[in-house]
Amino acid sequence: MADVSLKLTVNGTPRELTVPEQELLLDTLRDRLGLKGAKRSCDVQVCGVCTVLVDGEPVSACTFLAVDAAGREVLTIEGFAESAEFEEFERAFADQAAVQCGFCTSGFVLTLKALRDAGELRDREDIIEGLDGNICRCTGYKSIVEAAESLTAGGAS
Repeated sequence: MADVSLKLTVNGTPRELTVPEQELLLDTLRDRLGLKGAKRSCDVQVCGVCTVLVDGEPVSACTFLAVDAAGREVLTIEGFAESAEFEEFERAFADQAAVQCGFCTSGFVLTLKALRDAGELRDREDIIEGLDGNICRCTGYKSIVEAAESLTAGGAS
């Protein structure tokens, strides 16, 4: 397996890395850059815990090659947490007790951010459909959907 040079922007910071050509974005973020917010779980794109935004679109970092992020902007939960907008998401999840173990939370938050940014977070149906690829084993989803509903009232940023 050959190594490739890669330039991308992660959380607003330009990065230059050399990675194996088959390395997953999740491994690059976690192991090379120390960004542990995206978690490894299913490795097959069904749970959402590894979700990050690439050019504003949610992707499963567990199946997305790092080289496919070349020249693109990657936003992790750590980067989003640095923004003023994050406080609204944090408050919504706290107010609705939408966090229990927290393992899945970063994936839900980044997916909701992408939906809202795209104007696709209009009502309960949009929320349920948009979160289809995210799994939570603790909350039963009611509190997460209620947190998301409170974000629809805030409008798109």
